Amino acid sequence: MFFRKEIASFILFFFITSAFAQKSSFKGIVIDNQTLEPIEYASVSLVSQIDNSVVSGVITGKNGNFVIQNIQSGNYKIKIYFIGYEIQYLENILLKNNQVLNLDTFKLQRSNQSLEEVIIKGTKSNFYNKIDKQQYKADQFATANGGTAIDVIKNLPSVTVNGQGEISLRGSNGFMILVNGKPVLSDAQTLLSQLPANTIENIELITSPSAKYDPDGKGGIINIITKNNKNGIALISNLSGGLPSINDYDNLEKPKRFGGDITFNYRTKKFDITISGNYLRNDVNGYREGNVFTKNFINNTITRFPSNGERSFDKYNYGTKTAISYTANKNDVFNFGFFIGKKFQARRADIVYNNSTSDLNTNALISENAYFNSNVQTKEGTFTLTNLDYTHTFANKSNLMTSLLYENADLYGNTINKNLDLATRSIVLQEVNNPYKNPIDGFRFKLDYSIPIGLGKLESGYQYRFDQQNGKFDYIVTPISVQPDAANFRGTAKSVNHINGFYSQYSGKTNKLDYIAGLRCEYSSREVVLSTDSNPHLLKLSNLFPSANLLYTFNTYWNAKLGYSKRIQRNNNFELNPIPEREHSETLEQGDPDLKPQFVDLVELGMNHSFKKGTLFATLYYQNIKNPIQRVNSVYADTILNRVFTNAEKARLLGLEFGTNLKPVKWFSLYLGGNIYNYKITGKLNILGITSNVDNSNWAYSLNTNSTFNLDKTLSLTANINYTSAKPTAQGEDSRFLSPNLSAKKTILKGNGTIGIQWQNINFGNMGSNQQRITTFGADFYTTTNYTYETNVLLLNFSYNFNKISSKNKLPTSEIGEKEF
Repeated sequence: MFFRKEIASFILFFFITSAFAQKSSFKGIVIDNQTLEPIEYASVSLVSQIDNSVVSGVITGKNGNFVIQNIQSGNYKIKIYFIGYEIQYLENILLKNNQVLNLDTFKLQRSNQSLEEVIIKGTKSNFYNKIDKQQYKADQFATANGGTAIDVIKNLPSVTVNGQGEISLRGSNGFMILVNGKPVLSDAQTLLSQLPANTIENIELITSPSAKYDPDGKGGIINIITKNNKNGIALISNLSGGLPSINDYDNLEKPKRFGGDITFNYRTKKFDITISGNYLRNDVNGYREGNVFTKNFINNTITRFPSNGERSFDKYNYGTKTAISYTANKNDVFNFGFFIGKKFQARRADIVYNNSTSDLNTNALISENAYFNSNVQTKEGTFTLTNLDYTHTFANKSNLMTSLLYENADLYGNTINKNLDLATRSIVLQEVNNPYKNPIDGFRFKLDYSIPIGLGKLESGYQYRFDQQNGKFDYIVTPISVQPDAANFRGTAKSVNHINGFYSQYSGKTNKLDYIAGLRCEYSSREVVLSTDSNPHLLKLSNLFPSANLLYTFNTYWNAKLGYSKRIQRNNNFELNPIPEREHSETLEQGDPDLKPQFVDLVELGMNHSFKKGTLFATLYYQNIKNPIQRVNSVYADTILNRVFTNAEKARLLGLEFGTNLKPVKWFSLYLGGNIYNYKITGKLNILGITSNVDNSNWAYSLNTNSTFNLDKTLSLTANINYTSAKPTAQGEDSRFLSPNLSAKKTILKGNGTIGIQWQNINFGNMGSNQQRITTFGADFYTTTNYTYETNVLLLNFSYNFNKISSKNKLPTSEIGEKEF
């Protein structure tokens, strides 16, 4: 009954909204007369034919469309203007009462002025704040050239990247990734590390997503928009290489850093064909030092095991993508894509341990032991994806789109943990291997329909998602030891997920108010089957996800927005797998098959201001989190901690984010973004059957700044700083993290080529760049580890463009497999 009432109220809301929206208005579309591509952000002014006074004005949207609403009957003319195009007028337009006048399509003619003259007259903004998102131009962050998407997004005001490479949005590790508006369920760190920064046009932060988006990701959505080109042949290539390391951490191998990507695009009015390939080797050298103790209250002892040594990464990935877009006619468009790629990562931790056991009361030494631990953890994956999309536009301007995607990922790896004698480091005292295979299959089907109603648009759709993973995990100890629970360390884990989702939303504009309101209904089922447990672990959910966004424009310079969205952070299979892995000498890792997903209510209130020299925004936001997932420690043995995933009861996050883009003079631009928030987590934690209470809260903040100096028309210098303060966790604190970077870029070959040099993670004296200390503690343990990664890294980049990359077609992107890598 409750569900029926919600749906009835929802449908009634749309009818009422549509009825009130019937007022006199103009609508139309602005496109380029040569390429027929829509022109976004063109200025459209409504002018009185009688006295030439400006009555109203708007800018065009992403599809080049515009609507001017709440206009009295009369005689008007339209003026359309965009930098680089001739101004176009439409004279003597008669508007009647309650008339919705469709002006059809305006085709703008390119101006004969030179590009240099246009640049002097004005530049396109690097930042836009819309009703449900913030949009940033990627090329303003020059220090990311030759890098990956991570190097771009870490500059945004609400995004932080810590020493472990973990990405957070508004203090949350859970968020969703889109590529050109297409959902991607893969792990953010893995996916973004494979996407070259040079191919990115814009980054959108969708902090209050509407109902048409998947509700996954408690922090919101990051949408990556790739570059586009005109008709014809386009080719872009990028090469990068690292200079020899400046700092030496006495690692076993020297890091290798080089890569390249090339994309060929052929585009006509009907076909858009893209073939691309990339290779990236990006090793990271480093060092770690830690201090741990555990208390055994039964034996009345305390065991200390401080450690120090190498922590480095060998990483590479390569792949090829093919995508074909075919426009059969103006109403029918087909997209096909295929991808195959490989990703590899090896983490080495060669650590010296100095273990000692003492009396808990007197601290009298009972025993001590020193040894060398060599630990190598490898992860590999081969990914194959294919997608097929079809879009049909009807005569009434409504659209129907269907989308199919299939993915197969062959995931496997091993952790080899060797304890060796300290003197020679050649005698194996104990070796533990954790080989595994974890292949995955995934499928997604989408059906979306949109139709203009009144002065707005009604969108509805259905989506079905399925994935299954069959994991086989082994545990081999040499020499064989007596371990009563050894059987729990090997076995199989199979998980199956089904998700059915329906949504409907209405968006429109009345006078100065833009609005979007919608509801998404989802039914999902999850089953985890374990060889170590005869009973399957089942979870079935039926949930409603409402959303609403308002944007009120006071005048040309000021607007305010209000948004609400309900989200869900689902559990991945790594979090659900209870079979322990010996990550290294002092740590086991395991999941919980009965973990609950996190449910989040997001609310935000923001103010945006634009002025002659730039833009400024500030947004106050609140998150109410149910079942927050925590990665916590417990004592497995005197010298081994067990890291497990568990749910706390609740958490809340209150924050303020702000940002500004300034260009006080034409040779200098400044971007500054920040985020300050208070995070509080409370309730009971169930750690392997043992209940404990958590009540932890604190303030945290981050600052990202980016300055560009244009020394002349071909040479620029960019400096940026990423800083994250210390922040609380369920059992402790992560320390602050600092990363300063500098880059110089020069265009050559008549503007077609670019060479650059980057100085990453700059470090002088006691700056402490690119290092972070992780501390956790409980009643019977304490652990603190400082991770120090390579600083003062120098990279050389070269890029050559025959034209720009196409984004018309949709390259397939991993939905599931990357998430489990």
